[in-house]
Amino acid sequence: MSTSVITVQIKENSSHNLIIQQPISGLSLRGSIRVPGDKSISHRALMLGAIAQGETQIQGLLLGEDPRSTAQCFQAMGAEISELNTELVHVKGIGLGNLQEPSNVLDAGNSGTTLRLMLGLLASHSERFFCVTGDNSLRSRPMSRVVNPLQQMGAQIWGRKGSSLAPLAVQGQSLKPIHYHSPIASAQVKSCILLAGLTVEGKTTVTEPALSRDHSERMLRAFGANLVSDPETNSVTVTGPAYLVGQKVIVPGDISSAAFWLVAGSIVPDSELVIENVGINPTRTGVLEALTMMGADIQQENQREVAGEPVADLRVRSSRLHSCTIAGAIIPRLIDEIPILAVAAVFAQGTTIIRDAEELRVKESDRIAVMAQQLNQMGAQVRELPDGMEIIGGTPLTGTDVDSHTDHRIAMSLAIAALNASGTTTIHRAEAASVSYPEFNTTLQHICK
Repeated sequence: MSTSVITVQIKENSSHNLIIQQPISGLSLRGSIRVPGDKSISHRALMLGAIAQGETQIQGLLLGEDPRSTAQCFQAMGAEISELNTELVHVKGIGLGNLQEPSNVLDAGNSGTTLRLMLGLLASHSERFFCVTGDNSLRSRPMSRVVNPLQQMGAQIWGRKGSSLAPLAVQGQSLKPIHYHSPIASAQVKSCILLAGLTVEGKTTVTEPALSRDHSERMLRAFGANLVSDPETNSVTVTGPAYLVGQKVIVPGDISSAAFWLVAGSIVPDSELVIENVGINPTRTGVLEALTMMGADIQQENQREVAGEPVADLRVRSSRLHSCTIAGAIIPRLIDEIPILAVAAVFAQGTTIIRDAEELRVKESDRIAVMAQQLNQMGAQVRELPDGMEIIGGTPLTGTDVDSHTDHRIAMSLAIAALNASGTTTIHRAEAASVSYPEFNTTLQHICK
């Protein structure tokens, strides 16, 4: 059987393009793979390790650009962090409340998680001044969702457009506890407030309209914080001041990265993949439920628990997908996977509706607009909705030039779509994938048969 041509070209202008050419005899995907460490858990392990007493050891850390931004920011504030690798990273913490005033501006790069979560810690460090920024994309993303509740706690934060955009300047203060009713279900908002509450005398509570991912709660408890969750009201309370102690953290594979292979294995004929060691935290498994609704053949094998997080191997086989509606309470549990679910919908019979996902408008790109534009360019039938997409499945795709808009999830989603497109697809600015999945292209080449 012919092997597909999947190469990375580096042009003279230093732009990185991924070229995927469908072989005449067809393509199948087979093999066992491991995806990078969970990005959300990697961020939190570095942050909590930096502010805990003693040493934290991290195995399986994601080596993408976003966690590197987190490590660099906390190193600039006094934490000792060894060279990042997947085997073992040592973090020598400096203790809660002891972050040092940096000599320069903190740069979060492209990482909204780094910036938003870090703001909660910076705001609570009294008598210290911090300035934080990011790349062009991050400087356009809304920060008022965390700045407003922090200001309610007594934080002093200044920035562009009414302190809603980075760069942001923070004058640390002694904060007061609040009960914040978040208008959106967002783990970043919730985590920011909980981190701010670690140093506050009393109870700080966050209530959400729906349950968002709970990695912060799990890890904060493991490090010694006093947290109480109320699943009936989607509330969590931290009682401060806390005392955090360094831990050993084993980072499972990122289900958001696994989602690309789950869809690829579902839509490419005669395929079977096993994705090993994937985190299946219930607040993150919306993508598994959505694909199951669409008729995907996915099995969870070797289920176990690693460092407080549920883990399994995921086996996916090609199947005939059908349309469904993805909306409501499931959205916060699969918000990052919607771009690749849109690709699945393109190859499903019927019309798939995605709603209640307006949060996608303010990610690394406007993921609703960009996915609709790029998939339609390949011949799909995708209609933008204010808060989602309407996707008429079953239309064959044709390879063409598409663009990631420097968004890592867009780049990888388009690559998976190209596997089922006739002809040659060129994905411009495909290097964006390195934000969360530096080995994506290598893995793609490995499983193509």
